This record gives sequence, C-alpha cells and structure tokens, in this order.
Amino acid sequence: MKQDNQSMVTEFILIGFSSFLNLQVPLFVVFSVMYLAILAGNIIIIVTIKRDSTLHTPMYFFLAMLSSSETCYTFTIIPNMLVNLLREKATISFIGCAIQMYVFLGLACTNCLLLTVMGYDRYVSICKPLRYPVLMNQRLCTKLVVFSVIGGFLISATSSFSVFTLPYCGPNKINLFFCDIGPLLKLACARNYIGEIFIFLFGVLVVVFSFLLILLSYILILNTILKIPTAEGKRKAFSTCASHLIVVVVHFGCASIIYLRPQSRQTLKEDIFISVTYTLVTPLLNPVVYSLRNKDVQIALRKSLGRSMCSRKI
Repeated sequence: MKQDNQSMVTEFILIGFSSFLNLQVPLFVVFSVMYLAILAGNIIIIVTIKRDSTLHTPMYFFLAMLSSSETCYTFTIIPNMLVNLLREKATISFIGCAIQMYVFLGLACTNCLLLTVMGYDRYVSICKPLRYPVLMNQRLCTKLVVFSVIGGFLISATSSFSVFTLPYCGPNKINLFFCDIGPLLKLACARNYIGEIFIFLFGVLVVVFSFLLILLSYILILNTILKIPTAEGKRKAFSTCASHLIVVVVHFGCASIIYLRPQSRQTLKEDIFISVTYTLVTPLLNPVVYSLRNKDVQIALRKSLGRSMCSRKI
C-alpha cells in the first residue's frame, strides 16, 4: 500500500481537556474572559500608541507590533479551543491542523524575535542615548520588524514541512488542545530523524539564541546603569526595561520548557498547564505589564479617556 507522502489520517482528535469533563463549562467561561481581556488590552495599547504622538518612538512602535502579533497569535488557537470545550468531540482536519501549527509557530517565532529587537532597542537607548535617534530611525525599525516576521515564518515553514510530510496512518489523538510539534511527531508512523534534528536546532536557534542576545543586551545595560551617579537616574533607567524584562522571562521560560525539554519527561497535565500559560497567560501579561508599569502608556490612556469623556459631554 503506497503512502507517497499522503496521510491516511484525515482529521485529528484534540483530547487536551477531555479529562476535565466536569470543568469544561467553567473553563470555557474563564478562558473566554481571559481572551476578551487579551483582545481588549492589546487593541487599547495599539490604538493608544497610534493616537498619542508622544508615543511615536521606536520602543512603542515595537510594542504595538508585539501587541498586534500577540492578537493574531491567540486568534489561531483560542477561538477553536473555546468551541471545542463545548463540543462532545473536539476535532480538527489534517489541513486545518497544518495551517494552525504553521501560523502559530510563525507568530511564536516572530514574538521571540520582536522581544530580541526590543532588547536591542533598550540597549541603544540606555547605552548610546546621544546616538539613539540616528541609530534607531524609522527605516531601521521597520526593517527589524519585517525581518522578525519573515524570519519567524520561514522557521515555521521549515518545521511544519518536516512534520506534515511524515506519514500518519495510525492513532490520530493529539494530547493537547491545539496542533503542536511534539504531540504530532508522536503520532507519525515513521521517523524523520534529519527533520527532527532540524526542528530541534531551529528551537535552539529561536529560543536560546534570542534569549542569549537579550541577556547580552541587559548585561551591557546593567553595566551602564551601575555607572550612573544618582540613585534616581539608575531607577529611571531600569524602569524603562522592567516591563520588557518581565515579559521576556515568562515568554522564554514557557517556550524553553515546551520545546527544549526531553520528550520522555512530558505528561499530559503538565503539557496542558504549560500550554495554557503560553497561549493565554503570556499574551495577557503583555498588555497588563505595559499598562500597569509604564507611566507613558498610563498618561496616554488618561488623555485618551479624557478626550472621549469630553466629546461625549459635548
């Protein structure tokens, strides 16, 4: 029976929350509220940055791009997950699974690269403040964002191609609530060791290399901050990095746990918990952190709300 790279499996069953049957409705409510908060928070950040001229700087340009990417990122997984929570049998077609994984991985890689670019932006801002307007001009910022998007989706395309050219002829139950690399590789009827090596190397390249670049940026930033003579100056310099640093730690922490740990140590409940954190909590963290800890965004939000209230009175 010839397979010719054609899969005998036409759909996959997503069994991520099937072991929590009594909790599916409460989970639907909680996840729906979180998703609405993610959408509202990111849209508010994007609109605020666009409307307030004081936020038209590289730092907030990258933040708006990250918020846009996070919005699209959650859209590829969460709506389908919410629908499946209310269905007796959660399924996804083979093509739908391939598209979901490609878009999800592309946006996840894009987020990693955008966070790396934001780390470089903070380095130039603090370590080379006099040259900052010249070095981080609009043209370079646009190129860095385009590079992040293209690089992220090229990496995703290579990984997705390696996974979905494998034959799937047996079990079709994915131990998650969305299509991801690890669970799919376990279902394949054959192994592509070269492809798996490439997938692992790309994971190391995106997660580890990006994190190391961010770490290098912050080592240089810390070295510069320690040379600032006043405590107030040190506090202001560090406050511009704190929000980004929090998001980086959570984002790369979850990514490294999911994609860099040994497959043999994975359990279903751990995978679900970490995946929920990665797909819901981390995207929610971005607008919350940048809204609560960033004074410029807070001031811009108050101005925007003030204008809205005045226009209503008129």
